[in-house]
Amino acid sequence: MSAMSVGAVTLLAGCNVGDAFGGFGWPKGGITEQSERMYDLWVGSVVAALAVGVFVWGLIFWCIAAYRRKRGDVDLPTQTRFNLPIEILYTVLPFLVISVLFYYTAIIQTDVDRLSKNPDATVEVVAFKWNWQFNYLASPEPDAERVESTPGDSNYIPIVVVPVGQTVRFVEHSADVIHSFWVPELLFKRDVFPGNVVNQFEVTVTQPGAYVGRCAELCGTYHSMMNFELRAVTPEKYQQFVAALKAGKNTPQALTAIGEPAFATKTVPFPTLRTAN
Repeated sequence: MSAMSVGAVTLLAGCNVGDAFGGFGWPKGGITEQSERMYDLWVGSVVAALAVGVFVWGLIFWCIAAYRRKRGDVDLPTQTRFNLPIEILYTVLPFLVISVLFYYTAIIQTDVDRLSKNPDATVEVVAFKWNWQFNYLASPEPDAERVESTPGDSNYIPIVVVPVGQTVRFVEHSADVIHSFWVPELLFKRDVFPGNVVNQFEVTVTQPGAYVGRCAELCGTYHSMMNFELRAVTPEKYQQFVAALKAGKNTPQALTAIGEPAFATKTVPFPTLRTAN
């Protein structure tokens, strides 16, 4: 098996193969272009690993069948101290396999982490114990115009609104400890750090709908109850939503103004003893 064959397997192992075998354990339901690329990489890697496994198993069983000791044999098989072609083969082939898989991993990882110069929408993620606030920025620049949304509290699940089919930049800050911004359907999460550390990433959501989000970093007493909802709408509705916030409406009112449910539909507030602090 050569590097070319491994690369072909990795490239040609499309979604049909993955779907036929349940994605080989990869979570279903990715809603972004980035999650589709990660899915393809996973399926291609598994198919390549299976191809290498079949090749190795074939060699093992062939040796068992061809060189087994037959009844009545007295002499042991001829012992070979070294075999240069074979040694080169089992040194070079693993290196080629690893190189090809590393190449595609680096390409996909770089693509998923890439930041564009001018994203279509920029959302500031502000995490605090134990809730979220999502602000809408005119650009990723630090001094960009900011439109603030309604922060979450014990009785209100915060909602972040993003446009479908457009590049969305998330700029993350934490007011206290390390949190983690995670929407399972994105198949991606990124930690939110306090201080001057700013984490950023971009996604392009391909499917409209409402998706529950969570904090994925143990951050204290009510970590498990630190939920939010991501609402993916058309670009037109997104612009109308931001305009409604600019006009002084709160998030439920702005959502109602664009014909969306005012409150979260995928998760509800948990009964807690937490205070506004």
